[in-house]
Amino acid sequence: MSLSTEQKLGIYELLNRAAFAYDERDMVMLEASFAKQASFSMRIAGGDLVGPFEGRDAIMGLMNSSMSEQKDVRRHVISNIFFKEDAAEIIVISNLTLIATVDGESQLLTTGVYRDTVEEEGNSWCIRQRHIDLDKAY
Repeated sequence: MSLSTEQKLGIYELLNRAAFAYDERDMVMLEASFAKQASFSMRIAGGDLVGPFEGRDAIMGLMNSSMSEQKDVRRHVISNIFFKEDAAEIIVISNLTLIATVDGESQLLTTGVYRDTVEEEGNSWCIRQRHIDLDKAY
């Protein structure tokens, strides 16, 4: 499957919107970034697989739980986005740089790599499957 420039821009916006929504704790926007039947998993510093969390409700439960433990301001910076186009699905690979600010001091928490499978649902792009490999625990 070959993507048009317009489709790629829509997917770029999806990834950036999901990161912004998490940072701003905009749960409506964040939830809309995931497909109804989405799945989410992660691996931290080469450790055991966490998840998968199946379905949008389970993913949002994870996000709510994570946010409730955070006392800092987070910024998820998504970069180096590229596409692995396959006849069956669209896979998007991108880097994460996670920065936290507490009392005016910013620090790098971790870096990582997202591997997202995206699809169109209705008239917008959404994440059907997300896996992140974090380089270190924080």
